[in-house]
Amino acid sequence: MGKHEKLLIQILSGTSDANISFDELCGLLKHLGFEVRIRGSHHIFRKEGVVEKINLQRAGNKAKPYQVKQVRNVIVKYKLGGNIDV
Repeated sequence: MGKHEKLLIQILSGTSDANISFDELCGLLKHLGFEVRIRGSHHIFRKEGVVEKINLQRAGNKAKPYQVKQVRNVIVKYKLGGNIDV
């Protein structure tokens, strides 16, 4: 199991939203096919077929918990997690 799969399981489980690395979350979104545009401190992720834009900002070296929840909701809504079930 690779690092993206482990992070995906951690996000989908929802048990440690405050402990997700910002850089790892950005890397996962890129791995899932999202394109990133950076405007100041905002990292805006878009993907064809996904209506929502994901806007992430750093909180130290961690992602903000409410933003991790938004990412989880998009992954679940569009079934981007593949065959991973939590």
